[in-house]
Amino acid sequence: MLEAKNISKSFPGVKALQNVNFTFYAGKVNAILGENGAGKSTLLKVLTGVYQDYEGDILLDGEKVTFESVKAAQLAGVGIIHQELNLIPSLSIAENIFLGNEVKNTFGVLNDMEMESRSAELLQQVNLNISPNTKVESLKVGEQQLVEIAKALLIETHVLLMDEPTSALTDKEIDRLHGIIAKLKAEGKAIVYISHKMDELFRIADTYTVLRDGQTVGAGEMSETTEANLISLMVGREVQIPPKSQGKAAGEVSLKVENLNLPHPTIKNRNLLDDINLELRKGEILGIFGLMGAGRTELLESIFGLNSRNLQGETLINGEQVKISSPQVAKNHGLAFLTEDRKSEGLVLGMDLSANIGLTTLKNGTLLQAGKEAETAKKYINELSIKTPSESQLAVNLSGGNQQKVVLAKWLDTFPEILMLDEPTRGIDINAKSEIYDLIAKLAESGKSILLVSSEIPEILALSDRILVMAEGKITAEFKAGEVTEEILLKKAI
Repeated sequence: MLEAKNISKSFPGVKALQNVNFTFYAGKVNAILGENGAGKSTLLKVLTGVYQDYEGDILLDGEKVTFESVKAAQLAGVGIIHQELNLIPSLSIAENIFLGNEVKNTFGVLNDMEMESRSAELLQQVNLNISPNTKVESLKVGEQQLVEIAKALLIETHVLLMDEPTSALTDKEIDRLHGIIAKLKAEGKAIVYISHKMDELFRIADTYTVLRDGQTVGAGEMSETTEANLISLMVGREVQIPPKSQGKAAGEVSLKVENLNLPHPTIKNRNLLDDINLELRKGEILGIFGLMGAGRTELLESIFGLNSRNLQGETLINGEQVKISSPQVAKNHGLAFLTEDRKSEGLVLGMDLSANIGLTTLKNGTLLQAGKEAETAKKYINELSIKTPSESQLAVNLSGGNQQKVVLAKWLDTFPEILMLDEPTRGIDINAKSEIYDLIAKLAESGKSILLVSSEIPEILALSDRILVMAEGKITAEFKAGEVTEEILLKKAI
C-alpha cells in the first residue's frame, strides 16, 4: 500500500535519512525499529507532508504522490499519531479532535453538539471516560496520548502511522489500542508502528524495517526474526540490560517524607497522595513503580515544591526538616527533577543546547555568558554522548533520546545531591537506555540519591536497590532488589 524509494532528508550538519527504502502492506502492522536519531520520526514526517524538501519517491497504492501539507496527506488517507503530543492545551478534547476538520451547520456556524457527540464516541473507543468538553491541559500525559489516538480515528485513513503510541499508556490501555489496531487490520488498513517495546512488537507486528544512522539495514517478517537479531541490527552490537540481583548497602538517609497527603483538586474526601512515608539514602536508587494514576508523578512534584499550597506532611533533608515551597527552594536544597514530559516541561524547544543546559544555573541580576554556556554544553555533549552537530543546534531538531539527555545535562549542571527522575527513558531506544542506565548507576556510586519513577518493570528491576509500589495514591509494597518478580510487582500495583 505504501512504498518509499531512495528517500533522503538533510538538516544543517545532519544527514537524517540516506537512500531509505521500504514497503508497507495493507492489512498488516509494519514495524519500524531503530535507535533514537536513526531517522524514524523524520521518515514519518516525510510521509505525512510535514517535510516537503526531500529526495526520492513515495508511492501510495502504486501511484507516485507528493504531499504539500499534513492536510493533503490526510485527504489522501495517510494519518499519524505523533510520539510527542501534538495537542493545544487550552482547547477542549472535542476542539482538539476536530481541529482542522470542524463540523458546521447549514448557516456556517460550528456545530458544537455534533462534534461533542462524535468525540464522546471516539473517546469511548479508546476507553477514556472523560467529558469531551474537558480542557486538554488538565489531562495527564497518558490521557493526552489517548486523545491523540481518538483524533487519528476521526479521519478515514488507509495508512495510519503510529510513533510510540503506547509510551505513556497502562497495560489495560495498551490492550485497548491493540484491539483497535486488530480492527483496522481486518478492514485492510496499513499500520506503520514505531515502538521500542520488543514484546509489544512481537505480539502485534507482521513485518519489520530497521533503520540505523538514517539508512535501511534490515527488513522482513517478524515471525522469521528474533529480539537479539533486531537489537543487533539496530545498534550494531549486542546490548543486554540484566535485572539487578542484589541491592548495595546505602549510606545515611538523605531524604525522608513523613505522612504526605495531597487532597484531590475536584473530588471531596479523596487524596491524590495518601499517607506517604519513604526514606531515600545516599548512593541508593529507589524505584517507584505503579500504573498510570497511582500518584507517582504527583509524589515527585510534591517533593519538589509544586503542590506546596495544599500539601500536608513533612519533608526532611539530611535529617533537617525543611519547607519546600517552590522548585527554586527545592533546587537550593540540592534537589533536581527530570519531568516525564520533556517537550513542554523540560526544554525550550526554540532555544539551542547551550541555552537549555544553562537554564537551571541562571541567576537574577547577572549577565549571560555565552562563552561559558557553550563550554558547559560541550562538556555534557561529550559526557552524555549527545548526537548533535554542535552546541548551537536547536533542541527541537534533536531526536527524543538526545533531547532527554539535554534535560539531564541541565539538571546535572546544578550538582544536585538528590535526583528525581520521572520516566527518564520514555520513548528512548535500547542503546540510549543502556547509556542512561550507566549514567544513573555512576551517579549513585558517586553518592547521589536517586528517586526513579518508571512504568517499565524491566527498568525498575534493572536499576533499583529498593522498590516501592504505588496504587491509588498509596504505597502498597516495598521490596529489595532480587527478591521480587514482574508478576508480584504488577499484582501489588493493581
